[in-house]
Amino acid sequence: MTSNSKLRIEAGTWVVVCDGRKALILRNEGDAMFPNLRTREVHEQDNPPTREQGTDAPGRVHESASAARSSVETTDWHDEAERAFLRKVAHRLDAAVAGGEARRLILVAPPRALGALRPMLGKAAHEAVAAEVDRDLVKMPVHEIEKHLAA
Repeated sequence: MTSNSKLRIEAGTWVVVCDGRKALILRNEGDAMFPNLRTREVHEQDNPPTREQGTDAPGRVHESASAARSSVETTDWHDEAERAFLRKVAHRLDAAVAGGEARRLILVAPPRALGALRPMLGKAAHEAVAAEVDRDLVKMPVHEIEKHLAA
């Protein structure tokens, strides 16, 4: 499914460009020879750094066999927020495929985001994925994204 060379974007295909904070849902209004990506939806999440999200000090664990104590790793709220955001994107894609809005999907995201998003997709959306591109293009304008995918 992964494809970085000679990507074929058929008419009507949704190109989902995302990371853990922003998602662009684009639709090819052109054809496979001359793609014309148009923005359908933009989803963004305000995700401040973890240090601004957590308030408690790390927890402590008391060992039962001795008097030793050790700290528990703090929750990475930033990572949790990114996963929650990607879960929302996955639910939106599931709804789009189930509702007939989208028949084919191309996912474009950094490897970490792709790895998190992939298992969150429902069966129908997963089957609708025609290609995955492991690149971070979410901050680029749509015409630049189009150039990168057509290259």
